[in-house]
Amino acid sequence: MEQGHDKEAAGAAPPFPDKCTDPYLRCAFNGAAQTALGVSGSALLAHSPQGCDYLVNNAFASQECDYMETVTLCTKLCVNEIVHGGEDILARTILEAKDLPISALFVISACGPEIVGDDIVAVCETLQPEVKFRLVPVPCAGFRGSQYDGIDISLDTILKRLVKNSDEKIPDSVCLIAPHANANPTWTADLEWVQQVLKRLGIRVVATLTHRTPLSDIENVASAETSLLLSHDAGQKAADYLSAAYGIEQICKGIPLPIGMTNTQRWLTVLGERFDAQKTAEGMVAEGEKMVMATCRRKWPMARFLYRTPAAIVADATIGIPLVRFVTEEMEMTPELVALYTSSRPVRELLERELKDLGLSPKVVYGTDVYKTRMSLREVKPKVIFGSTIERHASEGLPVAYVVEVVRIMRQFRMINREYFGYTGILNLFECVQNEWTMGWRSKEKRYEAKW
Repeated sequence: MEQGHDKEAAGAAPPFPDKCTDPYLRCAFNGAAQTALGVSGSALLAHSPQGCDYLVNNAFASQECDYMETVTLCTKLCVNEIVHGGEDILARTILEAKDLPISALFVISACGPEIVGDDIVAVCETLQPEVKFRLVPVPCAGFRGSQYDGIDISLDTILKRLVKNSDEKIPDSVCLIAPHANANPTWTADLEWVQQVLKRLGIRVVATLTHRTPLSDIENVASAETSLLLSHDAGQKAADYLSAAYGIEQICKGIPLPIGMTNTQRWLTVLGERFDAQKTAEGMVAEGEKMVMATCRRKWPMARFLYRTPAAIVADATIGIPLVRFVTEEMEMTPELVALYTSSRPVRELLERELKDLGLSPKVVYGTDVYKTRMSLREVKPKVIFGSTIERHASEGLPVAYVVEVVRIMRQFRMINREYFGYTGILNLFECVQNEWTMGWRSKEKRYEAKW
């Protein structure tokens, strides 16, 4: 004991490691659940221990499901089923649910059942004649990758099992892909903005994969002329499959999503040119830019105080990549660090093109985790961070003046849906920065006594 105290007094390293490789992303099981829960009129059965079912609850909240309308089930596997297999309890659970008024039951499997060899596909095929709804097995154990891999796995299963062939195309139509693969805490507002834009341009949405999507819409996907991917993190495989299997053209490919003036103008212009609605698109651009400028003149945002301030962006690629141009052009800051949760080739190529076009050379970290982010912040020493609650804690002890929470990792900090896409989205992001800047000036001490 005395020797131990001597070491501690001598400044020996604590018995805990100074590294933390905690990932920002949940596992594939969570992503698959989030995708399946976007199909309305269906139910989800998690073939998993009860602990894994908490990931389903998280996905349930992310999709903003109504607990009065959506059913989730779990086989609640215990040690005996994990060791010896749980196909019997899976079959029994499916049969117990046979009277549910649903169109489909998605059966997703966690790590344990897949490790011991439970065959959820065979179980579903055997029991399909005994139930009136579609059984859709999705092998998506957490070890298959991140939540974005789970989204791709689930979309692949949905497209291959549920879409019906169609020789006829609906003119000026589109299938929206992976709006839920998005770290905007209110991504449904981004989706709603896209839907309103498409309606104004005279473009019909055949299906949204997936958010409140009826099974009938999914079955009709092959009739879409085009697809529109609303994420840089997941869904590209689905878009490629739709192109190869049904000749569905992917539009707005290879350009950042519509966050900020330039990105929004570019995105709307591409849509207008593809669907022969250039004048409408030009009108929307002019109208939106005028609204933003007029609002800024009246509200006096504090961007002028942050001119050339070194900034860091830590986010998913869906938000992070278009934020680079927004931070550079609208906020007139200097991005010194860009750390993205994912690292796929399309993500790297898109970010590299953006940085080259903007003439920027920040430190770039792909597939970042909490430890990499902390070390990168320590190296770069930005004054402003665009990120999440995690960065607020990771930057403690560093000379960071402001942490603008724009993405959700640990907590839900918005109750009202507010988009980042489009022109109102620009003002919403300005407001995030403005509020953080204002709160940074509040007094840390009580300097007066109230009179009441």
